[in-house]
Amino acid sequence: MTGALFLGLDVGTQGTKGVLVDAERGEVAARASASYGLIEGLPPGAAEQHPRTWIDAVATVAARLLVERGGARERIEGVGVSGQQHGLVLLDRDGAVLRPAKLWCDTSTAGEARELSQRFGRLVPVGYTASKVLWTARREPELWARAASALLPHEYVNFALTGARAAEAGDASGTGWFDPIERRHDLRAAAAIDARLPGMLPALLAPGEPAGALSRAGAQLLGLRAGIPVAAGSGDNMASAVGSGATREGVLTVSLGTSATIFGFRAKPAIDPAGLIAPFCDATGGWLPLLCAMNATGVTEEVRRATGLDHEALTSAAEAVEPGCGGVLWLPYLAGERVPDLPHATGALLGLRPGSLAPGVLYRTAIEGVALNLAWGLERMRALGITAESARVVGGAARNRLWLRILADALGIALTPLEEVESGAVGAAILAAWTVERTRGSGRTADAIAQGFARPAGEAVEPDADRASRYREAGGRFRERAGELFGAS
Repeated sequence: MTGALFLGLDVGTQGTKGVLVDAERGEVAARASASYGLIEGLPPGAAEQHPRTWIDAVATVAARLLVERGGARERIEGVGVSGQQHGLVLLDRDGAVLRPAKLWCDTSTAGEARELSQRFGRLVPVGYTASKVLWTARREPELWARAASALLPHEYVNFALTGARAAEAGDASGTGWFDPIERRHDLRAAAAIDARLPGMLPALLAPGEPAGALSRAGAQLLGLRAGIPVAAGSGDNMASAVGSGATREGVLTVSLGTSATIFGFRAKPAIDPAGLIAPFCDATGGWLPLLCAMNATGVTEEVRRATGLDHEALTSAAEAVEPGCGGVLWLPYLAGERVPDLPHATGALLGLRPGSLAPGVLYRTAIEGVALNLAWGLERMRALGITAESARVVGGAARNRLWLRILADALGIALTPLEEVESGAVGAAILAAWTVERTRGSGRTADAIAQGFARPAGEAVEPDADRASRYREAGGRFRERAGELFGAS
């Protein structure tokens, strides 16, 4: 497929990013993005977006890519979509959206999540789709009665592009009604959530099977020709795994965005008895045990907004502050938390003394709080047998030197930033290339394509023994105070 380009779209919470990639050369040929926010004025804990927002952004991003890469239109041979996980998109029988989508970061369904956890005898995190279904069926019964399909965000974008309603195991494994070991919908669990739900679920695709082809409407939306294959795609974490080369055992990825995730490919499932480490499937036929912390760069963004300083100025100020910030400790649970399971927790600044509210102190203790929480989760991953000696880093904060240094010390592992930080969009494009190659009889694996994109942006950041020791001590205080204030364990 010499000269072929593949379009990857990553439909996130804060915006949509797109890339055109040359899979043969392992290069990004063009990139574009469009920003948006959440619906404002909702009750506390609610987080929603209208799916039309995503579709408008997809059209904008595609148009910008075609302008940036002149002559690309006829070279594009496949499309892949990555999407924020766990959101609930409800369609009626005609395919019309019935209400704004409740998102992964919506904690208004915490009561339903607790009830389902008790009913199933396993943890159903509040972020998962299951609690949103139960909430809607109970709180909006007339609307629920009109619903014919329950889709995830990336599945809805695929539907808008192809007219087909289809699912794949990676994204579906974050719903709460999916059996990740057998890689199939658990229809008994779905029926226990609501009797109508099993009949509303899209058919499940095999790894590498296309979701469909661009319909006339989808082609018009993207400015491309109808009939181009659209890959099954996946959730943003699964696509990010592909885009960062976490498609083989021994490769661990840390993704730093609004939320933070740590994940790695496994050839067999890794099941956490407490359900805190998600037993996700990956997008290529394996598994992707994953730690998700809901609070990451959003915490430092709060400091930026409060101080009026930009991130570069805050980073410089924070670098002058001693590790540990003189005893200041930030439990960074501004949006509740998933690991540990604390949906109703709040942020807490502890150990304040005169000078503790200086911008540099606040910025550093924000990063340290996120890092200590991630270190707590990584310890749980290690207990499941997941190797954690080094990791690749992607996402919005992967270029920030202070984030990398603090994380390396707190996690106790070497961190290598990748040249391409937008791993979700790149992963979606790689999945498109892999899908098209499979349909043409190629034996090249998704892993073989992915490794061509996973180039380091520089040398690894190694943990410092002295600072790592100090952060281990701080981690003990962090866990103790999280237990005292919020009951974390």
